[in-house]
Amino acid sequence: MARNGSAQDRGSGAVVPRTVGEIGLVQYRDCQESAIHGLADIFRVASDYASAIENPASIRVSTWSIADAASGPAVVCTSDTQPESEHRIDHVILPPSLRVPELMEADERLSAWIRDQRAGGTVPCAVCAGVFVLAETGLLDGRSATTHWAFADELAAKFPAISVDADRMVIDDVDIVTAAGILAWVDLGLTLVERYLGPAIMLRTARFILADPPRRTQATYREFNPNLRHGDTEVLVAQHHVHTHYAEPMPLNRLAELAGIAPRTLQRRFKSATTMAPTEYIQAVRLAKAREELELTTRSVEQIARGVGYEDVSTFRRIFKRTTNLTPGQYREKFGV
Repeated sequence: MARNGSAQDRGSGAVVPRTVGEIGLVQYRDCQESAIHGLADIFRVASDYASAIENPASIRVSTWSIADAASGPAVVCTSDTQPESEHRIDHVILPPSLRVPELMEADERLSAWIRDQRAGGTVPCAVCAGVFVLAETGLLDGRSATTHWAFADELAAKFPAISVDADRMVIDDVDIVTAAGILAWVDLGLTLVERYLGPAIMLRTARFILADPPRRTQATYREFNPNLRHGDTEVLVAQHHVHTHYAEPMPLNRLAELAGIAPRTLQRRFKSATTMAPTEYIQAVRLAKAREELELTTRSVEQIARGVGYEDVSTFRRIFKRTTNLTPGQYREKFGV
């Protein structure tokens, strides 16, 4: 396996691995430290493999903790694989807690920091009881989320605005990710390796750490991995609304009203930021959800179509076939559980 820095070791003409993204790991009170170190190791192994390919790449990993001092930043960086660079966190991960949820203490400073990060395009991720930490921010309201099966009822009772699905190992909504059991950080870590570095590097990493590949395929989103780090805050508001309310009617005027800008302005800036028109983006989100349902459930095509926002099932079938080259039934036969 290649070592970090091996590209430089091959001589001055060697290509320095490009950084494909930054992942922030959050050390909150009583969190599972082994998950912090284990995730860092997964991303290190993956980066080592990716540094030896023709177009070398690496994942930057930083660790963040709640500051002791009352003044200054509420959350500070305590370690970083690229300390010389300005932070641009693409994913922030809340690991499991070693305390049961009923004994966990909410910290509004951490909640505010996570909300601020997401407002800038960062994707919040949480594992097991760490989902309760993410739930405290309000960002999971109106969403589906998973957690450890033993905590599912408590999560649903404490946060009734969340649709809890404890049957799922990983729920990847593109702009928010939750994972279930106390060791599901392995699935999450490999999921992100695949997103950043591709399936080949993910599989090599999984084999090296003697872990199965993620138990929830990423084929659903492989063709739809939208840009959330474009810096246009009004467009980001519209994107988050689409991911949360994809099944609802979504006229451009409504999205523009939520974003606080004129419809024509939103249309232009949305296309510039995401490379997709708002209608194309909405359709992509709906089809990604439909693929997920076809892969993981036995619901009928009609139920799925209406559940993701298509009242006309024939229209859904036509768009699905045009996008995937498969009918919904063929897709389920090929990728379903």
